[in-house]
Amino acid sequence: MPDDAHSLAVFIDFENLALGWERDGGGRGSSGRKKGESTLLEVNLILERLVEKGKVIVKRAYADWGRFEKYRIIMHDAGVQMMEIPERGKTGKNHADIQLCVDAMDLCYSKEHVDTFVIVSGDSDFTPLVSKLKENGKSVIGLGMKDSTSDLLAASCDEFIYYEDLGSGPATPSVAREAIPKAKRPAMQLLVETIQGLQRENKDVMYSSLVKDTMKRKQPAFSESTYGYRTFSALLEDAEKLGLISLKTDQRSGTYVVTGFAEGK
Repeated sequence: MPDDAHSLAVFIDFENLALGWERDGGGRGSSGRKKGESTLLEVNLILERLVEKGKVIVKRAYADWGRFEKYRIIMHDAGVQMMEIPERGKTGKNHADIQLCVDAMDLCYSKEHVDTFVIVSGDSDFTPLVSKLKENGKSVIGLGMKDSTSDLLAASCDEFIYYEDLGSGPATPSVAREAIPKAKRPAMQLLVETIQGLQRENKDVMYSSLVKDTMKRKQPAFSESTYGYRTFSALLEDAEKLGLISLKTDQRSGTYVVTGFAEGK
């Protein structure tokens, strides 16, 4: 993992996110989704966006999971720890908020290596938590639905990401999918998505080690040998030959640097 990679702790106010999604009718957003196309929140889309920023150490989601049974398998498969907060009349939601805040501050004081906290909610009640985390030297990223996010919360965070924008990103290569050998398409797709993510993070210099580490955070089982490459450099060279990316060699280290997507002819 690159030296400047961050360690993230993700705290999800799931009820707030799910209710915002339902009010939006399933989400339209700039990612191209249409109403009715997806009936469930895409939790993996959130986590894939966050691993572009660093290694996700903690993933916790707070809700009365009896109300969100359809998400149990999804959350389990995503490795998210489901914190059970039983509904207690009108105070149930407040109880979940309080527990999230207590757990976040406990982690803030006990795990110094966690430098970035992600609060997935649009609720303004979390604004004091954001301020306290920042007082303790932590970076705070917020993530929520556009129509249900408090302007106060969004302004308090170091960065705020809207769920509807998760599928959008920089331009993609102008290479037809059919022009890529079928056996290599998964690796090349992951490479393209990774470079898009690093560009979103304003990484102007993308060393091959940074690209590979980010790819492995997105898909821990990734290995270039699975696709017939002896080295990761060989995979990058092939991607350049296919017209996907542009490479240069760093003069000091002799390693490849990805300069971006190849320009269309």
